[in-house]
Amino acid sequence: MHIRHISEGDWDGIAALEADVHGPLGLSEGRAALRSRAHASPGTCFVLDGGRRTVGYLLALPYPMYAFPDLDREEDVVFHSRNLHLHDLVVAAEFRGRGLAKKLLHHVTATAAAKGYDGISLIAVSGSDTFWAANGYRAHPDVTPPPSYGTDAVYMSRTVPGERTRTTNPADEPSLGAPLQDEVG
Repeated sequence: MHIRHISEGDWDGIAALEADVHGPLGLSEGRAALRSRAHASPGTCFVLDGGRRTVGYLLALPYPMYAFPDLDREEDVVFHSRNLHLHDLVVAAEFRGRGLAKKLLHHVTATAAAKGYDGISLIAVSGSDTFWAANGYRAHPDVTPPPSYGTDAVYMSRTVPGERTRTTNPADEPSLGAPLQDEVG
């Protein structure tokens, strides 16, 4: 398995994963909205390629701190922000428990550092705030996500750790690094 940028051929797999995970919760955005978020920042959106299929994906795009995408509409503005908003991270059910979500998270964090972002924000849904807190994100109880994110949604953020070298163009492609090794257990 390896992490790579999203290609046009990945959208059926991404849309199916998103519908499987978010559909039962009433949080599914649909293919067009997902694509619009990836097109807003292709250099910060990735798939976890299992060879024969997409087994996970991550969508992140520049967004001002304390702001977030509207689940009911497609992205129509590209923000120039020092904050990267991690909009969605999904791993197929049969591949969970192998550390793959953490690998995607580490990859986007390294990408954010390479591109010179100062922070990463997200909205934790469905009780996932414990996962995010364990990975360095802190809740902002003063920021209330809209009802479309679910009743237990929590806005969270963290600073980008380590040395950040600002690129001259935030859209520059980062190095993708080595392929992931599938973990056992």
